[in-house]
Parts: sequence; C-alpha cells; structure tokens
Amino acid sequence: MKKRINLYLAAFVLILGFASCEKPPENLEDVKADVNPSPLVVVKGEVKATINLSFPEKFIPKKSVVELIPVLVYNGTEKELTSAKIQGDKAEDNFKVISSETGGSISIPISFKFEDEMRISDLMVKAVVTMKGKEYPVPAYKIADGIIATETLVNDKASAPAIGADNFVRIIPESATGDIHYLIQQAYVRGSEMNAEDITALKAYIKAAVADSTKEFTGVDVSAYASPDGAEDLNTRVAGGRENSAAAYIKRELKRAKVEELSNDDFVSTKSTPEDWEGFKELMEASDIQDKELILRVLSMYSDPETREKEIKNLSAAFKELADEILPQLRRAKLSVNLNLIGKTDAEIAKLADSNPSELNVEELLYSATLTEDADKKIELYKKVTSVYPKCWRGFNNLGSVYFSKGEFDLAEKAFVKADKIKGDVAEVQNNLGVIALVNGDVAKAKEYFGKAAGIGDELNYNLGVVAIHEGNYSAAVKNFGGCKNDNAILAKILAKDLKGAKATIDAVKEPTCLTNYLSAIVSAKSNDKDGVMSGLKKAVDMNPKFKEVAKTDIEFAAYFEEDAFKAIVE
Repeated sequence: MKKRINLYLAAFVLILGFASCEKPPENLEDVKADVNPSPLVVVKGEVKATINLSFPEKFIPKKSVVELIPVLVYNGTEKELTSAKIQGDKAEDNFKVISSETGGSISIPISFKFEDEMRISDLMVKAVVTMKGKEYPVPAYKIADGIIATETLVNDKASAPAIGADNFVRIIPESATGDIHYLIQQAYVRGSEMNAEDITALKAYIKAAVADSTKEFTGVDVSAYASPDGAEDLNTRVAGGRENSAAAYIKRELKRAKVEELSNDDFVSTKSTPEDWEGFKELMEASDIQDKELILRVLSMYSDPETREKEIKNLSAAFKELADEILPQLRRAKLSVNLNLIGKTDAEIAKLADSNPSELNVEELLYSATLTEDADKKIELYKKVTSVYPKCWRGFNNLGSVYFSKGEFDLAEKAFVKADKIKGDVAEVQNNLGVIALVNGDVAKAKEYFGKAAGIGDELNYNLGVVAIHEGNYSAAVKNFGGCKNDNAILAKILAKDLKGAKATIDAVKEPTCLTNYLSAIVSAKSNDKDGVMSGLKKAVDMNPKFKEVAKTDIEFAAYFEEDAFKAIVE
C-alpha cells in the first residue's frame, strides 16, 4: 500500500513538472499583425499608426510578462518606439491579460517625428519575455513597410508674396462749375451774371485747360431749374427757357476759348427741372429760417407739388423768408465743364524712370516697375523707389517680392522687415513676412503672420493652403488653392485622394516643372499606370537629376523598384 502511494506521488510530481515547464516563445511569426496605415505615412511632419497584434492560444506563458517593442529600422539605425506590456493568466502584474487558452489581442499606438532617412524603412516588433525573474529576448519581425512621405514634397518656396499696388491713374476726370442766377419768371442771362465770381473763374478754367496739353475736354452739362413756387406749366416754360439761354451762353464762351471739341454734336448736354424740390429741401436743411422743421415736415408728408406749395404758403411768416432767402437761389442754371487730365504715357514714364526718376511721383515710379517682366529690371526700379521715396513701404515690400521670386530669400526678408518698420501691420507686408517664415520652416509663425493679412485675396488664400498641407488638413488645402494650376495644388489633391482632380490640374499646367512631372508619376503609380510612372519620372529626372535619389527611396514607387525601366531612370 505504501509502495502504491509513493508511485502516485511520483506521477503527480512528474505531471507538475511538465505543467511548469512552459517555455517563452522563440519568435513572433505566429502573431497576426495589422498596422493602420500600412505603409506608414507622414502627416503634419509626423508618422502615426496603430499596431494591432493578435496572439494565438497557448502562445503567452501563463506566468510571463511580455514587453512588446515596436522598432523602426532604417539606414542601419534601429529606433525603438513606445512599447506595451501584456501578461499571461497567472502573472501577478497589472498588464493586459492574454489568455493561454484562447489567445487575445492588443493595440499599440505609435508616433514619431519623420526624418528624411526614414523614407525606406521597416516597421518591426520585438519582445522581451520575463519568466521567473529571467528575461528572454524574442527577435524582431517585420510587420509593415515605411514611409510614404509625399506630404514633404510641399514647396514652401513657391508661396505667394503680395505686391503693394500702385495707384497710378493715367486719366483723371475733373470738372469746374458755375451758376447763372435768374430773376423770377425770367430766362435771359443778365450781364451781372456773366461777370459773377464763379462764372469768371469758370471762364479762366476753360482758357487754362485749352492751353494745357495734358487736359482734354469731355463735355459740358447744363442743368436749368425753376423754384417750386408758381404754376407748374409756367415753371416748365421758365426752366426750359433757362436751359436754352444757359446753353447758348456757355457755347459762346467755349467758342471764344477755341475749344475744338465743341464741334461734337453731343458735347453740350442740357436738361431742365421745372420745380426744384430737392434743391429746396437741401437749402432748407442748411438754413435758420423760422418754422424750418415744420416746412421740412410738409415736404415729407406731401408728394404732390401743388399741395406742398399750398401748405408752405399757408405759413405766411415763413414764406416771406423763403421768398427772400431760399427761392432766388433756386432760379438758376448750373454749368459743369468736364475734362480729363491725361497722365504720362508708358514710354514717357519708362524713360524718366531710367534717366530722372525724381521727376516721377511715387505712383508713377511704382507703376514703371510693372512695365517690364524682367526681374532684375524690376529690382532696379524698386530700388529707385526706395531711394527717391524712402518712406514708401511699397517700394521695399515690392523689392522683397521680386527677390523672393528669384529665390534670394535673405534679401527678400531684409526688404520685408524694412517695409514693416515703415508702416507696421500692413496686410501685404504681414503676408510676406509669413512666406519668409514658411521658407524658414516655422509654420506656426507663418500662420500668425497670415492671421494679420486678411483682405489681400488670392495670395493669402494660397499661402493658407500651404499651411493646411503642413497641418495635414488636405481638404482645406484644396479649397484654399481654388483654381490654382501649380505643383502645390496638385499635391493637395493627391493627399486628399482626389486622383482625378490631380490629373486634371496636371494637364492644365502650362509650363510643367520637374516637380509637376514627379507628381504626375505618383498619380500614375496610385492608378497602376506603369507607362505613366516611367514617363513622369523620366521627365522629372531629365529636368532635375536630384529626383533620381528621391525616387529611389519613395515608397510610392515600391512596386517598381525591381523594374528594369525604373532602374534605368534612377541609376
């Protein structure tokens, strides 16, 4: 009996020994891995993803703690990312339990700042299993490719500076006026009126304009009026007579001054107003006449001319003042002589800008720079603006804009800073300080400047589109770029997964750049168009050989890395 008990005990010990002989996993290849997104993608300058690991049954030892360590392997470097720990059923720690009987899963979020060397990389996961105080490393195995870095193709140097517009106007309308006053119910022009101060000044104005080659007559307006007292038919005849007499008078004066344009049939335009209630109201509002407010109330209450006149005449005391002070001023004909002041021609402005810029006003000198497409010539002219008119912010701002277009960013920044010192918080200058911030890699500062540039229009919208790409808001970028047909607009549509829109924009670009062709190759790669990939890449590389190295490490073209045609282009 004792012998049998010993046999049972020995068997139990043996079974217990087998039960406690769990071994750590030697590899992770039986673990199902899903990475989202895969391949990894750069967004906002960072790579973020979620690793989902599913463990089979009896994979995790019951009394073990397993540290799962994501690793990015690139260019001979291993970058360990944020790890997570799990444990078996009987481990005494407080990590997520993965059942030995049924298995289980865990999600591990990862995030890291993108570096250009990471473009060709492998996302791997390794583990360290701790059992009975000992650590057992488990080799890493690959779970995803990395990294699609298409976002980094955004071209900050193609941001849009804003020009401070000139206010040059070649033709400036001007006019001079004079009033002929008439006696009550009369329509002839009295001699005293011909020598009145305003009429004398009008005649002198006409004479001076005839002698000035920069001025040309455009017409004369004659507007005759009758005061609103009296019968309407009488006032109609009187106003018409004043219209005719005033027109005849001004025509004589124009003929004496030898105004050639007088021969044009429609040069003198005439009209008459039988009862000048508008003029009456205007004079009343400016007067101190007794019962002024009451009279104005009558005008607002009644629209019928006869009723108005009757009600006003009922105010007998006030009407006498009207007859003496207001009504005589309404018996008149207004003469308006209209001219155009003709500015310098483009040829004259260009010549003076070269030979004697100080003879041009600031608007003309700023305008001179718009007469050439040559960037170096523009720089020369804007420098003259800053020299002749050093307090004009537009000279420095526009000078900086041309420097920016030439890629001379240091000089551009210096010019923009000077413009800002002359006149702070100008929208155009704030926009331009923003584009410099973009070039310098400071997206947050650029956004701050753009916030002060409201109202300048397309340039600001475009720059906000560039910011939106950096912020990973690709739909906003597409919206801000609007109808732009350039590389950044194409890129925004690619990132927003609008391949059809990106292709349409590529086709609409009038002068494709090397980047235009490279982006075309990416669109083709995403569309499984091998011929389009090779065509776009070859054009890009022919224009700029640097794209050989870019394409070699661009996961967008991973499916073509082993193609002979691809290798022929990039090697």
